[in-house]
Amino acid sequence: MTESKKYWVGLDMVKGIGSVRMRALLDYFGEAQTAWDASADDLTQAGLSSKLIDSLMELRNQGTLDAVWEKINKQGICVYTWEDDRYPRRLHEIDNPPPVLYIRGTLIDDDSWAVAVVGTRRMTSYGKQVAQEVAFGLASNGITIISGLARGIDAVAHRAALEAGGRTIAVLGSGVDRIYPPEHRQLASQITANGAIISNYPPGTPPEGVNFPPRNRIISGLSKSVVVIEAGRQSGALITAAFAAEQGRDVFAVPGNIYAPQSVGANIQIQQGAIPLLDVQDVLETLNLALVSEHKTAKAVLPADATEARLYEILDLEPMHVDEIRTKTDLPIDQVSATLTIMELKGMVRQVGGMHYVAVHEKGPEYQA
Repeated sequence: MTESKKYWVGLDMVKGIGSVRMRALLDYFGEAQTAWDASADDLTQAGLSSKLIDSLMELRNQGTLDAVWEKINKQGICVYTWEDDRYPRRLHEIDNPPPVLYIRGTLIDDDSWAVAVVGTRRMTSYGKQVAQEVAFGLASNGITIISGLARGIDAVAHRAALEAGGRTIAVLGSGVDRIYPPEHRQLASQITANGAIISNYPPGTPPEGVNFPPRNRIISGLSKSVVVIEAGRQSGALITAAFAAEQGRDVFAVPGNIYAPQSVGANIQIQQGAIPLLDVQDVLETLNLALVSEHKTAKAVLPADATEARLYEILDLEPMHVDEIRTKTDLPIDQVSATLTIMELKGMVRQVGGMHYVAVHEKGPEYQA
């Protein structure tokens, strides 16, 4: 692992330096190592408060970073930053994505076609059965299952995905070396072998309550859709669903007994516009399995033919409607639509609503106007 990532980890260890302040530091200093080694005066000029500067200086003087970096390398923990090509594309597209991800296991391109299955820790037998059927059905069709490794619905979803021979990802509210709850250590090991354990918290971070809402934002950010199985009125699953809605993800909720406290949250979600989930096929139809199949074979990020090259040439970061694209390329609308679909699967373009498209990857000189 490159030594430069060590300094991303160092800055990430300073409580209070999140995505906004990290971006400000990188803009001011140009790289993480220079920011880490900077003087107090320079850090002040970069916009850090005296409290954050004191915290950074204390970490630097204690040598804590060296110990954490040694642990990361010794335990084989992968570190992805904003600068990594392997940083999950779907998560990178949300507002203020976490600057650093810590990973045990592997992430693959197919994981961008993922569904989060979340719910209460105090599930009913009904909730357990639905979670098993939904996660198993999705995983059997090549969909990666994402959840939070918590007791209840989360654990059931992970296990069902593994039983289906599929992939699953657990996002933690602690360091990836601090599995919580502790009785899920064996499950975490199985997930690592068939997917990944992810956290945006450095190794050694305990599972504190304040860590879980940001964790839920990552769960939804990694997913195309979120399924709420059972959730109480104050359930963390509802926080995940709220983040999903903000991020433009489809939210499904399983209808439940109106008298059961475990179903209150899911029923409210439906009342507020979530898609009622009556069968796993509801999710599969929304995902469009034909596109899932194409996605698994669409790996390239460069234009494969003249049509892709032409579309990629005219698209930029400003949204452009498909009709305008057709006019500028003078190509048949069905050819434009079909090509844009394939390019979206490749991660070259993204639809941002209302049939408007933007380029995702930075263009090389050969594609710049």
